[in-house]
Amino acid sequence: MQLVRPGAFKHAFTPRKRGAFTLIELLVVIAIIAILAAILFPVFAQARERARQASCLSNMRQLSLAFLMYAQDYDEALVPTVNYAVAPPARPIWSAVLQPYVKNEGIFNCPSASGVAYPKDWDNRKFASIGLNAQTAFDPASAEGFPSVVSLAAMDESARTPLFADTPNAAPGAPGSDKHRGFVFDPCVPDSVVNVTDVRLSTPLVADRDLVQGDPRPAGQLKPIYARHFKTGNNGGQTTLVFGDGHVRSYSASSILAQEKGANLFWRFRGVCPTP
Repeated sequence: MQLVRPGAFKHAFTPRKRGAFTLIELLVVIAIIAILAAILFPVFAQARERARQASCLSNMRQLSLAFLMYAQDYDEALVPTVNYAVAPPARPIWSAVLQPYVKNEGIFNCPSASGVAYPKDWDNRKFASIGLNAQTAFDPASAEGFPSVVSLAAMDESARTPLFADTPNAAPGAPGSDKHRGFVFDPCVPDSVVNVTDVRLSTPLVADRDLVQGDPRPAGQLKPIYARHFKTGNNGGQTTLVFGDGHVRSYSASSILAQEKGANLFWRFRGVCPTP
């Protein structure tokens, strides 16, 4: 019988050293990572914006409940967007009036908005990223509002009457933000799209970009809606709307601008605009 020499298996089972990755292999790995990133990053961004939109919808829903509680406490009178009978800076705006019903300052802003701050009073109204329909504004002189407080009964179809919407806001300390009036949107500004068949369908200014930034018109002629969610630059972005009956739904800017061929909503639920 042939004897096996000691150490004979030592060389037979010694693993070979593997060389480093070749340049081609590294390039292939980098290309695969780049492709996966290009596929996944937009998906992650969409998921993040979807979560922010859901949070914004929840905030608006809570504001609508506070809005309706206020109406119950005041014989179905709607909270005014602003009370022009009071001189600034003490002039109250709707966010300050509803705050005791909410008791959470974060509810008054949309998480998708940048540089948000609580619009606590008249001097800080530009920081709001959620606006109330200016058809509720109270002004004894009828210059920028109506001489009477509007009630729930003024809405012929509350399920078609938007009360709250996303609005462009100013960021604290940001330059060029003095014209923002984020606490309100107004279907009666001069360049609003008037519907000659039914004036209630006339829309405020609306886009999926900030219409205030860089616009030469005065602040009082703007007060738009900002369809900030999933904005595309061609009005495919969406805004969250709260209606007079309390339900919440999202609409694209293009659908709102199409009026009865799109969203089909009553923005001027009083049917008229203030006449100074």
